Amino acid sequence: MLFNLGGPDEPNAIQPFLFNLFNDKSIVRLPNPFRVLLASVISRRRAKEAKEIYANIGGGSPLLPNTKAQAERLEAALSGTHEARVFIAMRYWHPMSLETAMAVQEFGADEIMILPLYPQFSSTTTASSMRVWGEACRMIGLDRPTTTLCCYPLERNFVDLSARLVREGYEKLAGGGTRPRVLFTAHGLPESVVKGGDPYQWQVEATSQAIVERLGIEGLDWVTCYQSRVGPLEWIKPSTEEEVQRAGEENVPLVVYPLSFVSEHSETLVELDIEYRELAEEVGVPGYERVGTVADHPDFIAGLARLVREALARPPGVTGPGGTRLCPGKWTDCPAAALAEREAAA
Repeated sequence: MLFNLGGPDEPNAIQPFLFNLFNDKSIVRLPNPFRVLLASVISRRRAKEAKEIYANIGGGSPLLPNTKAQAERLEAALSGTHEARVFIAMRYWHPMSLETAMAVQEFGADEIMILPLYPQFSSTTTASSMRVWGEACRMIGLDRPTTTLCCYPLERNFVDLSARLVREGYEKLAGGGTRPRVLFTAHGLPESVVKGGDPYQWQVEATSQAIVERLGIEGLDWVTCYQSRVGPLEWIKPSTEEEVQRAGEENVPLVVYPLSFVSEHSETLVELDIEYRELAEEVGVPGYERVGTVADHPDFIAGLARLVREALARPPGVTGPGGTRLCPGKWTDCPAAALAEREAAA
């Protein structure tokens, strides 16, 4: 079971997609009916702007076709060791958890393995999908032994492939006389979410550090930053926009790698490829190279297949990478916290 965000597949789907997004209590932490009312207002107000954004990429999100390609390759990679079928459950647009749970029930699965397409865990992404999947299973009586891998920010194939992709982008700009700066950009979160115990920022920055170490470029100039801010709350910093502006002030070329995204969608194809590229030109950045996502590259898929095999060898339940809790104890939203408790008891 691959978890992903989902995206509107046509212009008419944009407003309901936005409503689903802002009606998620993991995103907007208000009780009902206030959350529903706010989601209705925001989705109506943002629909026109969002339609203009999606018009740049054909009117809808490519996320589902991209995820289907990953699912097909993963199913093929698992075929030598497991009789498995790979399903997709999107959080905010189809196929959503309930329809996918019904398909899994019809398929007659003996065991379920959940693999989020979010390398770094957050309460706003993976945990939200876990909650809705559980609700859907209870609704239809789908009760099978289930293993959930919470995250894999340091998975070696993901890190190695990311480093190779970044190096290719770096070398395209490195001959221009000024050494490029690498921006590792990730979707942002409100500071309050992180302060509440969400390990996402810690994991994102651990991924950045691992890629830098794998690159092995002496004196590499690099920054981890965050994009896609929405609303008036304070978000984790620095912002990608601020870093693009700083690069212009310092006359430094940029290599931009979206390390929290494993497939292309509006935040890479529009925000990074169009909006931030235009900003870079406006502020005088001397070179701007956006590195592609890992997508369905065979090395990334092989890493996912290994994660699945290793996780299925453990007892059902939520498991961290390698079967242990990755995050330090201060990150209380970590779903693998029970692992540490079991290990301590043992």
